[in-house]
Amino acid sequence: MADYEPLPDGDEEQPPEASRRAARVASLDVFRGLCVFLMMLVDYAGAVFPIITHSPWNGIHLADFVMPFFLFIAGVSLALVYKKVPNKAEATWKAVFRAVKLFLLGVLLQGGYLHGVTSLTYGVDIEKIRWMGILQRISIGYVVAALCEIWLPCRTWREERFFKGHYWHWCIAFSLSVLYLSLSYGLYVPNWEFTVPASASSLPSSNDSYVYMMKCGVRGDLGPACNSAGMIDRYILGVDHLYMKPVYRNLKECNVPANGQVSESSPPWCHAPFDPEGILSSLTAAVTCIIGLQYGHILAHLQDHKGRLTNWSLLSISSFVLGLFLTFIGIPLNKSLYTVSYMLITSASAGITFGALYLLVDVYGYRRLTSVLEWLGLHALSIFVLIASNLAIIAIQGFYWTSPEKNIVHWIITRFVHT
Repeated sequence: MADYEPLPDGDEEQPPEASRRAARVASLDVFRGLCVFLMMLVDYAGAVFPIITHSPWNGIHLADFVMPFFLFIAGVSLALVYKKVPNKAEATWKAVFRAVKLFLLGVLLQGGYLHGVTSLTYGVDIEKIRWMGILQRISIGYVVAALCEIWLPCRTWREERFFKGHYWHWCIAFSLSVLYLSLSYGLYVPNWEFTVPASASSLPSSNDSYVYMMKCGVRGDLGPACNSAGMIDRYILGVDHLYMKPVYRNLKECNVPANGQVSESSPPWCHAPFDPEGILSSLTAAVTCIIGLQYGHILAHLQDHKGRLTNWSLLSISSFVLGLFLTFIGIPLNKSLYTVSYMLITSASAGITFGALYLLVDVYGYRRLTSVLEWLGLHALSIFVLIASNLAIIAIQGFYWTSPEKNIVHWIITRFVHT
């Protein structure tokens, strides 16, 4: 969701006044608006059409493209923001400050303070606040890619070709991917247990809580119960600070009925919390930002449309083929774990989508056709805060008749969603 300065089509120097008058890259705003639209679509229509919601574990659905697309866009924007960096220390401070603000906003919106669509309460126990989330993940990827762009040496397109010119960026992306794979497959995950309040468990308990035991003792497991990503989050963040309703509860093994209560016959891991925006998966999420940064370099430093589209196509095809190969050899497409294969496939898809929008909007000039998406893209963060984070829904729910449960939101849900 990073903003950027106006950009001339070529790499030639322009007077400051001409630079200020230059138009924004419209296709990037349209792409961001498309992501906002998809985000709202899967959030609010997913209950009616489950096929578009997040895949319960392995596999990929429409909703699983939204997060990588946002990360990709943040990377592209950074190449335009930091095309010229006269003061690296000042640029670093601004990038870190923006990332911190985005992270804290994410904690406020998704930490648990604001109630959900079906709840009329608010407030959060600080011992159970959720630290990670959508904006937090974007902020991490943003600051990693920004620091790469500000501090790592690179040569211009006139001196070197694409890969060699940004050699150190690719080294960072490769190192983060290797670190992710090493921790995912190399860490030993021991048996572990967690506690669920009796009110939230379907099992009888004489105490105020029920203790579940997870039997793991494995390495390299990529299932919901014994993966390294969950173990790292439990050790560093704490099990009480993770997402309490992970999407893997939609797997058939969990037997979750329409009311969302995990059944008594479900495996213990169906009751366990898990954060899909956790620490380990943030490594590969940051790589998505770095890949987007490379697309931004092509946009910032190549002058002609054909050269941009050709290089974007080569990079997208290469990433897609590599992602398919890794999937074929056993690394699954998994959004919750943000596996390397998933990162490559979704980054390639983002590159292909961006290239198509660039061709449609910036080359052929169909601005009017995509004007609504462009407006959404220009106000992406505000729309996320008001719509995707339910602030607008919360405000509407404040108006009711006779009792808090009798409001327009509750009426819509009962009439059109839970029918």
